[in-house]
Amino acid sequence: MKIAVIGYSGAGKSTLARALGERYSVPVLHFDRVHWAPGWQERDRGEAHRLVHEFMEQPEWVIDGNYTKFEYERRLSQADEIIMLDFPRLVCFARAWKRFFRYRGKTRVDMGEGCPEKMDPEFMWWILWEGRTRKKRGEFRQVVERYPEKTVVLRSQKDIDRYLEGLPC
Repeated sequence: MKIAVIGYSGAGKSTLARALGERYSVPVLHFDRVHWAPGWQERDRGEAHRLVHEFMEQPEWVIDGNYTKFEYERRLSQADEIIMLDFPRLVCFARAWKRFFRYRGKTRVDMGEGCPEKMDPEFMWWILWEGRTRKKRGEFRQVVERYPEKTVVLRSQKDIDRYLEGLPC
């Protein structure tokens, strides 16, 4: 089983990916762990590509994150299922704030080591505007159109809960 989880920041990609990894007992790759090196520094692109490429050589995986520069087409084509989290921007913003207060000063397991949870103006702008440009929305729409037989679009926590309840054990 290979699953790609994509969608907007704050929608819950990492949480869902972890749940799927546990359900199916398969390894999970969080792109935020690949992209961010300690201290919120961007990891060397060559090293990041190598990490992703090696991870995808496994027979089964769950990968969460968009990061179109890291094996995006290969990831989507190899995935048995693509899950798109298409939550409204204000819901994502509220979820990101909740996450911030839960993990403030700590590094989440799905984040790069040495990258404590933060909520700065740049990230707020990303959640509300920059991560939802017409181009980004178009990229997500293209995924759904290109892979309709294996793409599931979830638009709320209720959708996620129903999806998880319907999965085989």
